[in-house]
Amino acid sequence: MPDTFENYVNGDWREASSRQTFENRNPAAPSDLIGHFPDSGPADIDEAAEAAQNALSDWSRTPAPSRGKILRVAGDLLAERKEDIAQSMTREMGKPFFETKGDVQEAIDTAYYAASETRRLFGTTVPSELPDKMNMAIRRPLGVCGIITAWNFPVAVPSWKIFPALAAGNTILFKPSEDAPHSGLRFVQTLIDAGIPDGVINVVHGADEAGRALVEHPKVDAIGFTGSYEVGTSIAETCGRLNKPVSLEMGGKNPMIVMDDADLDLALEGAIWGAFGTTGQRCTATSRLICHEEIHDQFVDMIRDEAETLVLGDGNDEGTDVGPLINQAAAEKVAHYVEVGEEEGATLEMGGSPTTVEGLDGHFFEPTLFTDVTPSMTIAQEEIFGPVLSVFKVSSYEEAIDVANNTKFGLSSSIYTEDVQKSFRAMRDLEAGITYVNGPTIGAEAHMPFGGVKGTGNGTRDGGYAAFEFWTEHKTIYIDYSGQLQKAQMDSVED
Repeated sequence: MPDTFENYVNGDWREASSRQTFENRNPAAPSDLIGHFPDSGPADIDEAAEAAQNALSDWSRTPAPSRGKILRVAGDLLAERKEDIAQSMTREMGKPFFETKGDVQEAIDTAYYAASETRRLFGTTVPSELPDKMNMAIRRPLGVCGIITAWNFPVAVPSWKIFPALAAGNTILFKPSEDAPHSGLRFVQTLIDAGIPDGVINVVHGADEAGRALVEHPKVDAIGFTGSYEVGTSIAETCGRLNKPVSLEMGGKNPMIVMDDADLDLALEGAIWGAFGTTGQRCTATSRLICHEEIHDQFVDMIRDEAETLVLGDGNDEGTDVGPLINQAAAEKVAHYVEVGEEEGATLEMGGSPTTVEGLDGHFFEPTLFTDVTPSMTIAQEEIFGPVLSVFKVSSYEEAIDVANNTKFGLSSSIYTEDVQKSFRAMRDLEAGITYVNGPTIGAEAHMPFGGVKGTGNGTRDGGYAAFEFWTEHKTIYIDYSGQLQKAQMDSVED
């Protein structure tokens, strides 16, 4: 009998007010029903926002290192439960077990990092222009923070937002993706078991209706979002109208440049992992491969030969390299882009079709490789979110940079070269929030800023201390101990 799961509000488990639910199924074997989750609406968001607001005063006044102790315990619990959480995550969203273990490890690292920052949370002190006066600025929590995350990293990405937000003294209303709600609950359970007070973190499941109610709710002071460009843009418009701070991490169309002096064996490992890891369902996936003409043909052959050895299957089966797409709609979307790519003149070198795996009825798709791709093609511009790699041929470093930057997105980027001058020029020239040298476009570390430019985001970052810069705001304080009225810019200016 499949489990029925509930929302978590003010320390209590409760069903949606409508009593409606939605199903969550294994994408490798859709006949495997994981459970039923609340299909929540505005009334449920109301309850959770009220609980978070009521908990805010006590939590924000809790000494920051004490908040950090809870995060550290949550990290310890994630470490203890790592393999179990990873196995259930693979069952829920499909990527192989070795990848989901990495997903959990990212959350562990983020918990420990955020906990350590609670002993810093630096403000600034600066000299005053007046005598017997002190100036300083402190960082304060934003308030009740709404978190909406995608399904592809259902533990790591929530941790990037929730742990630093909690460390900074905010309270949380979290809506996990409806495609990975169970992983979201497993993540939150570690905070509950670590002793987080009631109302400090609340979980409301649901789809678009719940998401809209969360973004628009007057008691939600800020929004953190990871997901599609279309949804993120809509959230930005709403938050702009409401004058509500918002952190956005949206799509990517990430280029990997391989120059004629590159170590091709190393680049091959990066291209395969970057393009086909997580079945290409990463915002940082290597979706565009830009090859110097001197090595293009050889490198395409190497990729084709290596990709043909990849084993598709259930991610919890030993030996599986590539899991399924998340659902049937995703498979249809990828197939559509393949069709468009061929119609626009790209050459389909391999793959391009849904496929089957013995004993499974999941949403599997062949690793797909296009050549003769030009920058104006649809597959060169739009995020496919599947195992599709588009290859471009260029004749120079300058042309490679032009092709790499010819997209509305700017999340991650990569260059393979032995030329230190080109490496440093690429760090400067690539229009992306992240650049890797001699590595693929994936591989974020918890203590480093993560996010993009152009259509990928709005200037904010997850990860590292940059996350605290979003989840807090400055408060400026002046302390005058002169015993008399002093007028800045007047009493301090000499004739």
